[in-house]
Amino acid sequence: MKKILFVCTGNTCRSPMAEVIFRDLVEKEGLKDIEVMSAGIFAVPEDRANPNAIDVMKKRGLSLENHKSTMLTADILEEADLILTMTIGHKEVILQNYPELEEKIFTLKEYVNNPEDIKNANDINISDPFGQSVAVYKKSADEIMTNLEKLLEKIKEM
Repeated sequence: MKKILFVCTGNTCRSPMAEVIFRDLVEKEGLKDIEVMSAGIFAVPEDRANPNAIDVMKKRGLSLENHKSTMLTADILEEADLILTMTIGHKEVILQNYPELEEKIFTLKEYVNNPEDIKNANDINISDPFGQSVAVYKKSADEIMTNLEKLLEKIKEM
């Protein structure tokens, strides 16, 4: 079983959207040996997903209704086989505290794209929709989806 962990700040927007989208992609592909999780560096345990994230996922036929945020812990990091953060900042915070994880932690975009295609922060970070309109959440979800489709292809090739 390969465990993939998505990490953002509060585990109420980006990482839960990534979790439900990727779980759906994996299930549709019939990949039974992949477990998908999410957590937040500064999550308040048991917080619900942001209403805009819930709305955007509902329009995609996915549910975040029962999502409860999870605080990132050493145990969660240790059990993950692959840690994919939404920004370089998230990755750096984790590596400051857990440098031994360097070989299994990447930003999502860094992991799925060619290094020569990454030229600036927009190329490596998933934009943060927190506090913004549903339209911004949709744009963030689209950005996540594009990169998760690449992730799925990469995993299928392994």
